[in-house]
Amino acid sequence: MNRSGLALAVALSSALAACGGVVPPPATQISRPPAGPPASAFTRPGPLIGSDARHLMQMFGQPRLDVRETTVRKLQFANGRCVLDAYLYVPPQGKEPLVTHVDARTPAGADVDPASCAAALQAK
Repeated sequence: MNRSGLALAVALSSALAACGGVVPPPATQISRPPAGPPASAFTRPGPLIGSDARHLMQMFGQPRLDVRETTVRKLQFANGRCVLDAYLYVPPQGKEPLVTHVDARTPAGADVDPASCAAALQAK
């Protein structure tokens, strides 16, 4: 099709649309995926689970890192023997953030038992 033919086709389709012959489909609404389960759904029993930041600091002193994001706070404690990361989330009741997950490792990065690491951090 040459340029004049293309222009004529566009003009005719525009005229038909103006007459109501062609109805454009409705705009689709962008919806957000459903919210996932609350952080508390992933809580496993273990050391420090359910503790607040104040309790952790009483046990281990000042954290080496205190990272705050929108929905989580990460406190990291270390003493040369192990590194413990405690993740605190706001519970559904909206009170003080509580520990829902704990990771522990050696300074070289090998996983260790969080309870053993907590004990080592308290022994200083």
